[in-house]
Amino acid sequence: MSFAAPAFLAVLLLLAPAAWLYVHGERRGRRGRAAFATPATRPSVLTRSPAWRRHVAVAVYGFAAALLIVALARPQTTVAVPVEQATVIVATDRSGSMLATDVSPSRLVAARRAAASFVDDLPSGIRVGAIAFNQAPQILASPTRDHASVSEALSSVQAAGTTATGDALTAALRLIASQRKADGRRSPAAIVLLSDGKSVRGADPLEVAAKAKAAGVAVYTVALGTSSSGDNAPDPATLAQIAERSGGRAFEVADAKSLSGVYKRLGSKLATEHRKQEVSSSFAGGALVLMAMAAAASLRWFGRFV
Repeated sequence: MSFAAPAFLAVLLLLAPAAWLYVHGERRGRRGRAAFATPATRPSVLTRSPAWRRHVAVAVYGFAAALLIVALARPQTTVAVPVEQATVIVATDRSGSMLATDVSPSRLVAARRAAASFVDDLPSGIRVGAIAFNQAPQILASPTRDHASVSEALSSVQAAGTTATGDALTAALRLIASQRKADGRRSPAAIVLLSDGKSVRGADPLEVAAKAKAAGVAVYTVALGTSSSGDNAPDPATLAQIAERSGGRAFEVADAKSLSGVYKRLGSKLATEHRKQEVSSSFAGGALVLMAMAAAASLRWFGRFV
């Protein structure tokens, strides 16, 4: 146990002289009563002594005072607190093709909105990270429980360049791997990929999807765009294959709200973190209970509080 304000513990030293004064006063009282009457007349003059009972209330009050002093020192104990260990990485395509307006007002804006809605719906205990990618992935936010900061990072994504979906998935897997616990065990994790699906460079996304499945990480894809957009036509078939090979599920941007169920598929895996917790109220509460008990006993025995 530790104390946030240990200086108050010095007050405990005052209890020792207080106890000495009480004992000394009792001895003087006995001597005074002895001088008041002779042994032969004492039983008829003095009432019966309450013996040990008259010391109980004082002793309990003293112990309660000690507890109150300890409470002022703000005692702290280390406790194991359960914490959620699931991690979700949101990977948003920001290639030039995302500027197409076949999805109102544009594919990029639709991706931002879908990502922001998903992050806002996540339970506060789940860690979420964000990646934006074109020909190279860019980490916008490492996994954190500060979901507001992730949403803000996603809102600043601008479109330019070509698409390397496989490289983005590889970067997401690395972020997830960095979240492993000290014992090396894997926590539940998933990747949410928002893209128009046309990967033209970098690692093969289907091969990376297979690696994700081997690592126990499902990829949930959101296809952006329509088939009527000419050269910028999306490739939802590839996104569907990525989801299937990884053990995830494919969505269209129209039903992207269904992504809120992704975290439910992760299951819950709780670990423990050791944190200091103040227990002043326990000491103060115990002191009040003891004072009430001492007062009740003293009233019953002597008709007074002390």
